[in-house]
Amino acid sequence: MSDPLASAGTASTPAVAAGDELVRVENLVKHFPVRAGGLVRRTVGQVHAVDDVSLSIPRGQTLGLVGETGSGKSTLARCVAGLIPVTSGRVIFDGRDITNLSRGAMRPIRREVQMIFQDPYSSLNPRRRVGAIIGDPFAIHKTATGGERKRQVQELMERVGLNPEHFNRFPAEFSGGQRQRIGVARALALRPKLIICDEPVSALDVSIQAQVLNLLADLQRDYGLTYLFIAHDLEVVRHVSDSVAVMYLGRIGESGPRDPIYASPRHPYTVALLSAAPAADPDTAAARQRIILPATCPRRSTHPQDAGSTRAARKRKRCAASKSPSSRPRQATRPPT
Repeated sequence: MSDPLASAGTASTPAVAAGDELVRVENLVKHFPVRAGGLVRRTVGQVHAVDDVSLSIPRGQTLGLVGETGSGKSTLARCVAGLIPVTSGRVIFDGRDITNLSRGAMRPIRREVQMIFQDPYSSLNPRRRVGAIIGDPFAIHKTATGGERKRQVQELMERVGLNPEHFNRFPAEFSGGQRQRIGVARALALRPKLIICDEPVSALDVSIQAQVLNLLADLQRDYGLTYLFIAHDLEVVRHVSDSVAVMYLGRIGESGPRDPIYASPRHPYTVALLSAAPAADPDTAAARQRIILPATCPRRSTHPQDAGSTRAARKRKRCAASKSPSSRPRQATRPPT
C-alpha cells in the first residue's frame, strides 16, 4: 500500500547563511495563574504552559513542532505571534525584540506574522462573504480599497486554487479543504515573512491534506515564506519540515534536523511518539515495537524537574534531578537498552 502523503513530496533544505534566523526564541516562559475562592479570588498555583523553551527558525525554512495534546505547542505559537504576553524570555523576529510590545508597536509586525488555524469551520465568520474575509487584512492595514482590494482578493483566491467568481459566496458553500484554502489566502494577503500553521491539515481528509501541503510548499518556494508548522501527525511533519522540535509538558525534549530525529531519536519520549505513528507498509507496522506510555500525565501546576522522567519507559537517576535537555537537545545520550 502506498503512502497517501507521498504526493506531497519532501521538504527541501535551501541554503541559508549562517546566522540568518528569522525567528529566535530565548528561554521563553509562559505561566497561567490558577485561581480559587469566591468573591475574593486568589492565585493558588501556576500552570506551566511553556517552560524555558529556546529555538530558532532560519529564514525560508520550516520548523515542525510536534507533541501530544496539552504539550504547549499552540501556546508557544501564540507567544511567538505576540497574541499573548509572555512571563519571561525573549522573542526575536527579524532581528527585533518583539517580546510584550504594546498594541500600537506590534501593529506593523502583524503584517509580517500570520496564522493558519486548525479548524477551517470555526476560523471563518459564517455571516460574512469570502471576499470580505480574505480582504480584511487589506482593510485593517489600509493597503488597498475598493476595486483594487477586490482585484487582489480574487488574485489570491486563484493563487490558492479557488474560483475567483466565488468571491461573494459564504463559507458554508465551500468544502472543508476549500475553507482551509480561504484561510491560507487570508494569511497570505499581506505577503508575510512568517506563517504559523497551527495544525492546518488535522481536520481534513488524507487526500485533501496532500493538496493543502502541496499548496503550502508551492507558496513557500514562490514567496520565500518561513513556517512554524504545528501538527500531531509525525508523517506530515516529516514531509514538510527542515527541522523538528519535540515538545512535552511545556519543554523541548529534543530538536534538530529532520532526518537524524526520525532515524535515531535520542529522547525516550521521541522514541515513544515515533513508535505510535502508523506505517503504510504492513511489514514495517508488524515489525515495529510499540511503546505504551502511562496515560496519566504529571500535573502542570506542579511541574516535575524533568518532563519525561515520570512517564519514560527508560530513564536514569539523573533525570529526576535535572532539567529537560531543551538547551542542548541533540547532546542527550541514548538510554541504555
